[in-house]
Amino acid sequence: MRLLTLYLIGYFVLLLGAAWALWQSGILAELPGVWVAIGAVIAVGFGIMLAVTSSAPGVRTRS
Repeated sequence: MRLLTLYLIGYFVLLLGAAWALWQSGILAELPGVWVAIGAVIAVGFGIMLAVTSSAPGVRTRS
């Protein structure tokens, strides 16, 4: 559980850094707020899915 929390914190820091870079470059100012919110929800959902699948104990795939 600790690694899941650490992974999610790192992912949110990455998202905040990317959003800050887009805001400073002026790209976010040109987009409607609805699309920015939709993109943020998708990115957060993707991060949660990655965190859960990467930290699932005992799940192994056969090759």
